This record gives sequence, C-alpha cells and structure tokens, in this order.
Amino acid sequence: MDQAKRERLESKGWKIGTVADFLELTPEETIFVEIKLALSQNLKERRQKLMTQSELAAKISSSQPRIAKAENGDASVSIELLIRAMLATGATPQDIGQVIAGVG
Repeated sequence: MDQAKRERLESKGWKIGTVADFLELTPEETIFVEIKLALSQNLKERRQKLMTQSELAAKISSSQPRIAKAENGDASVSIELLIRAMLATGATPQDIGQVIAGVG
C-alpha cells in the first residue's frame, strides 16, 4: 500500500496492520501458519504434476474433498496429513525440510 493511501485511511480512523496483528498471533503462531500454507502450496504443485486429487486421496486412505482442503490451506487440515500427502507424491524428508526452511 502506498504511503498516501495509508495516511488517508489512518486519518479516517482506520488501523493498518498485518493479519498477525489483527488476529493477535504470537510470532510462533504466525510462523506455524506460514509453514502450513507453504506445505499446502507445495503439495498442490507436486500433486498437479503427478495425479488427481482422487488418486492422491486413495493413496493415503483419505478423500478427494480432504485433499482439496489440504491444498487450499484449510485450518482443519493437520500438518501430519500434509506431510503424508507430500510423501505420497514422492517428496523426500529433505524436500519437506526445504519447504519449511524457506518460510520466514
């Protein structure tokens, strides 16, 4: 956001901040959310190159809607499911570590 717009909004009483500020997330919670989103995005990229959501779901004994939620960063999806799904696409622990290391 450019400075002029920011000043205009603030002069009208708006508060400008980040999502973490709005949700009052701790630094640890913010990083956790960013890790989950990075894993979700990477899962989607990997899966799209290899198979359908239904095929991946069958490989990990899950459902297609659950895979869709995982790929879209739904808060109800566990990191465990994200990692199991990534491993099922052929990701190595090192690949997963690189995704996590790239956060922040």
